[in-house]
Amino acid sequence: MKTYAYGFPRLGKKREFKSAIEDYWKGNISEDKLISWMFRLEKQRLSEYKKYVDLFPKGEFTFYDNMFDMALMFGVYKAKGLNRYFSFGRGRNALEMKKYFNTNYHYLVPVIKKGQKFRVAWNKPLVYHEKSSQKRKPVAIMGPYTFLKLSRVEGSFDKTFNELCAAYKKLFVQFEKAGITSVHMEDPAFCLDVTAKEIKAIVKNYKKMISRDLEVNLITYYDSVDFLKELYKIPFAAIGLDFVSGESNIANLEKTGFPEGMNLVCGIVDGRNVGRSDIMAKVRLLKRIKKTARINDDRIYVSNSAPLFHLPISLDNETNMSAKHKNILSFAKERLYELGLIPKAYSGDTKEAELWSKAVKESQPVKPGKVFDTVSLKESVYSRRKKVHQEELDLPFFPTTTIGSFPQDSEVRKMRLDYRKGRLSKTKYKSFIGGRIKDLVKKEEEIGLDVLVHGEFERTDMVEFFAQKLDGFVTTESGWIISYGTRVYRPPIVVDKIGRTKPLTAGEITHADHLTHKPVKGIFTGPVTILAWGFCVRTDPIYKVAFELAKALNEEAKDLVKKGIKIIQVDEPAIKEFSPIKKRMKKAYFGWAIRSFNMVTKLPERVQIHTHMCYSEFAEIIDWILKMNFDVITIETAREKGKVLETFFRAGFKRDIGPGLWDIHSKYPAEERTIKTILNKSIKFFGPEHIWMNPDCGLKTRNWEETELSLERIVKIAKQYRKRLLKGSSLKI
Repeated sequence: MKTYAYGFPRLGKKREFKSAIEDYWKGNISEDKLISWMFRLEKQRLSEYKKYVDLFPKGEFTFYDNMFDMALMFGVYKAKGLNRYFSFGRGRNALEMKKYFNTNYHYLVPVIKKGQKFRVAWNKPLVYHEKSSQKRKPVAIMGPYTFLKLSRVEGSFDKTFNELCAAYKKLFVQFEKAGITSVHMEDPAFCLDVTAKEIKAIVKNYKKMISRDLEVNLITYYDSVDFLKELYKIPFAAIGLDFVSGESNIANLEKTGFPEGMNLVCGIVDGRNVGRSDIMAKVRLLKRIKKTARINDDRIYVSNSAPLFHLPISLDNETNMSAKHKNILSFAKERLYELGLIPKAYSGDTKEAELWSKAVKESQPVKPGKVFDTVSLKESVYSRRKKVHQEELDLPFFPTTTIGSFPQDSEVRKMRLDYRKGRLSKTKYKSFIGGRIKDLVKKEEEIGLDVLVHGEFERTDMVEFFAQKLDGFVTTESGWIISYGTRVYRPPIVVDKIGRTKPLTAGEITHADHLTHKPVKGIFTGPVTILAWGFCVRTDPIYKVAFELAKALNEEAKDLVKKGIKIIQVDEPAIKEFSPIKKRMKKAYFGWAIRSFNMVTKLPERVQIHTHMCYSEFAEIIDWILKMNFDVITIETAREKGKVLETFFRAGFKRDIGPGLWDIHSKYPAEERTIKTILNKSIKFFGPEHIWMNPDCGLKTRNWEETELSLERIVKIAKQYRKRLLKGSSLKI
């Protein structure tokens, strides 16, 4: 029995990946220097595998996004030099971003135009094969079905799939000629609801594509594969299954058995959560899988259930975390260690395994608190609320606002760090933050925004900040993971019962409110997003944890309302991503997810409720969105020029909407042409009385110059359109 791992984080122990690339963007280092840094970092990453496991892939590394790299490999895009390469992630050529299945990793979405001719334009795996001393290790690629499923295909999917698989066959021929003998091919889209027609096409094309002389290890994850028996017809050397998220995989093996001559990669160590493994429980699971699949030990690989890049790198960097909490957690490096423990314990050497799992076995389940019922917002109720809000807020047509955060410069980050480290007194820190809020309110008034925000200078990010103020969470010093590109965040961890024993946002928000006669939004993150962008090691059902969190956030919202705040914004950008990838599981998920949001927003009718969502496939969830209790939704639309607005229109959306007018993830200010294009579409679909004007997302990562310029353009165009409306123009586009 051997061990097999994949997806170890590329970030580096001290976020070297992020700092080196951003130094290059700033012009501080050359392209050659960056490439040298990255290959050194990759060598360090591979060394972690070598310490603990028998088999791992080479070539997982990317400078920005592996999905985009696949598009380059097959000639969908051309990118000579890193400047051109990075422009697809952050420049004028920037591609749309989407969440990778139901995770918080964002990938760049390739557009496969009708008539696209695929060719092996760049054999990326060969680069890593030639530089590797581990010649027998498999090279990593994404499977063609997953690549196409995650792309935006403008022509016939069937025809495009056939042609793409033919290009893969040529790629595999090149592998064999270069001496590559093994391929690690990830195809997590096999865990989606794959149609009978698609299954037939997969089997036909993959059989043609894969030579029996080339060992191809198929790796699936995030759920179960419902057509295992058909996959057995393809000459894979091994099939990897997720036995953590894909519980049905065991039942499927019971029905199909497992074919002779094929290895089974058993994903039994959790690649998406940080609860420490009970090693003996994993051994029992492994024995159950072996018995069900009816295979021998020598055909089993013990593996992680999903890519390890979803986890922070190592607990070694957590110097302030208590031993009590450290002993119930595992990050990516610890997961590799666990993989090594399982075969030992399986063979009878259990001492080390028992010691490792001791704290997990001794921990007690948390009893969740009581929750209360709520109802969704009906359209008739919204109509009445709209009139109340017009009287309360007296806002013009096309009210202008922002999503919440404003630029955080080095001084803000330093003062926050000094306060956290005890180098700055609470009084001086609060005075500094109060001064920044005062300056921002003045600036927002000068720009001419209609609804203001306090800027969120006190917040590290939109999840960690709340976790640090609520009971029941543990946060980390160095538990960074990549969200997209070089953007990183530290997910908090739910370890105990959640409660609110002190105000979360009231001090800063009411301070801003007292400085202006304009309305100021009270803004916080919703319960689903806090859980989706964090980890939970409690053993009770996740919906109970969500309701606990919703209750605490509702208490915060009610306090803000008592203090005179008339607009409450609850951000839920993760409500789609957290849903199961199988359609049959979605109803149960959205039932509790929407209810938890509605619990937070159970507020007096005079309060206008906003929510913010971004980078979602809204077409898939629009019926659920309509059940959410909000008056205004702000969404990301700038990168794809407002295409998503039609989804809301077709669904009969009749509330207020704020289409994002500035792609804040690019490196350019808002453009008047884009603003007007999206605004015109919005008016056409929903009428001028329902349109808000705002950027796509928070502005924390932008600089002040481009922020002011962009917001001034948005305000200027809002005034132009109001003037046209007052002059009697129909504003029909």
